[in-house]
Amino acid sequence: MTTDQMILFALFGAVFAMLLWGRFRYDLVAFTALLLGVMLGVVPKADAFSGFGHPATIIVALVLIVSAGLVRSGAVLLITRHLVDSSRGLLAHIAVMGGIGAVLSAFMNNVAALALLMPVDMATARKAGRAPGITLMPLSFATILGGMITLIGTPPNIIIAGIRRDQLGESFSMFDFAPVGAVTAAAGLVFVAAIGWRLIPAPERGAQAGIGPEDMADYVAELTVPEGSKLVGTTLGDLQPAADEAGAHLMGLIRGGRRLYGSARSVVLEPGDAIVLEAAPDALDEFRAGEGLDFSDERRMTLLDAAEHGLSLIEVVVPETSRIRGRTSEAIGLASRHRSVLLGISRRGRRITDRLRRTEVEAGDILLLLMPSDMADDVISWLGVLPLADRGLAVTENRKIWPAVGIFAAAVAAASFGLVDLTVALGGVVALYAVSRIVPLAELYDHVEWPVVVLLGSMIPLGAALQTSGGTELIAGWLTALTEGRPAWVALLVLMVVTMTLSDVLNNTATAIVAAPVGIAMAADLGVSPDPFLMAVAVAASCAFLTPIGHKNNTLVLGPGGYRFGDYWRMGLPLEALVIAVSVPTILVVWPL
Repeated sequence: MTTDQMILFALFGAVFAMLLWGRFRYDLVAFTALLLGVMLGVVPKADAFSGFGHPATIIVALVLIVSAGLVRSGAVLLITRHLVDSSRGLLAHIAVMGGIGAVLSAFMNNVAALALLMPVDMATARKAGRAPGITLMPLSFATILGGMITLIGTPPNIIIAGIRRDQLGESFSMFDFAPVGAVTAAAGLVFVAAIGWRLIPAPERGAQAGIGPEDMADYVAELTVPEGSKLVGTTLGDLQPAADEAGAHLMGLIRGGRRLYGSARSVVLEPGDAIVLEAAPDALDEFRAGEGLDFSDERRMTLLDAAEHGLSLIEVVVPETSRIRGRTSEAIGLASRHRSVLLGISRRGRRITDRLRRTEVEAGDILLLLMPSDMADDVISWLGVLPLADRGLAVTENRKIWPAVGIFAAAVAAASFGLVDLTVALGGVVALYAVSRIVPLAELYDHVEWPVVVLLGSMIPLGAALQTSGGTELIAGWLTALTEGRPAWVALLVLMVVTMTLSDVLNNTATAIVAAPVGIAMAADLGVSPDPFLMAVAVAASCAFLTPIGHKNNTLVLGPGGYRFGDYWRMGLPLEALVIAVSVPTILVVWPL
């Protein structure tokens, strides 16, 4: 073993130990290791920051922005509204939600897919009267499984495709992962829906069942029926099922400045009618986007549409000293002076009998304000109100659903047919999303998970140094010696088990960076094709089901599901065994040795 190899093994050992310890953030650990590698001479100075310009790093950042655009446009909400039903049985619900999560994860970052579906699943659990912990872990596992199907579904696939291009001269294409990934994901989903959820410890199912959308303040709000709406000609009562599904309570109707209550349910809706309802912010936005309603009347909507940097939902508390206390939003010119709309008022159970913009605001009221993002700080300061902690409330731009879907579909098709590189295709999507304000320019970089970018940018040069120093060949030699005299598929199996074990306790991105070159070296030692070994690494690095730290999705559901650290292996261990049993034969058929 050479000096450079010993230094690199020590650096990787230290990185893995620090990641397991968890005392410091993984991006700081990785970047420190990179700097040490440069100072110790094992990473060339010229290549020190080459990882930050690597296509794998760029694609991961672009995918996160594209995912945000698909969510903000309402494209994903359109799917969930038509497919999720709280009256379904538990097995059917897990199968449907898992299927939706897997499909979404194939075409958007699987962390973003879970972040989108988790509130839907929790709201459905609340309506069905069951604890969210019964279904959140199956949903997390389903989104992880779905990410294996395409190149952009999960970072390990992107990294492995980049390593293949760097070392073998050609990358994997968008759907090269699909045959193995789809078969493995399908088998995993069947297990999760039919058997897996039953293995979750029963005593913890009820834990933290109260966490979720129901804990948000409910606002009395108004939504307007626009010209040409599909709702014209229907009655307010016809909207009740959609309101129930979103978690909103219909209270009445305003027409011509006159408010109707119970009798309004049989009144036929007309353009300009204002529907009065009570709902939490996320339920309000879901109901509005799903039914194609406007935030306010035509004049105020024109002001909102002129916002160049997108719209923000802001929750504020009204103190005694506020400019708006004792006055109405119309009287102080909230819309005319600041292009902002009072979308809802929460008054803790006290009835609001007038139109919102004509309702005198009281000290202690919580207001839900809709305003141009670039004016938010100025409006809050002008009103003299106190903003609540940011809960990540977003405005769904449902009028941009089809442009968002069309742009993304065109880019995927162009990359799949080799007309343009995937990095360029996704970059084009981001540019068009920004120009068309599907993702406001001011928020563009907010959706990039910068710690992951730093982790990738730091680990890629270290992985390349391990390769050039002969370290990966050394590891491959050890694993090959372990399986000496046995068929090549045994070596494939050993690589998969080792990679999956590492991924359960380390970041799956770091695991893929180390394991992919080892797989290529093992194939070279055995004189077989490297592709099945790379596919084995792709599957194994993604399938981290034993702990809440192996994958971000498992971490996301830890608190809301009321799980303990040791709960994951109960469903995760048989699922990992199933993944190996299904994927190894599939790999050998689709990618022969």
